Amino acid sequence: MTFIVTKIFHFLPLIFGIAFLGPLLAQVIQAAGWVPPLGVSPLILGICLGSLLGLAAQVRGRWI
Repeated sequence: MTFIVTKIFHFLPLIFGIAFLGPLLAQVIQAAGWVPPLGVSPLILGICLGSLLGLAAQVRGRWI
């Protein structure tokens, strides 16, 4: 059980980027009135950007 929790905590920045920052960025995109290119929905673009931010935090080991 502790092994599973340890693995989840290891990937927590990536999970946070996808699950929290993705929808937040999608709402910012919609509120600003931006239209994503190629007909992509704001949620998909927000999740992609959030996952990139989470991956950067995962690799670097810090958010800032």
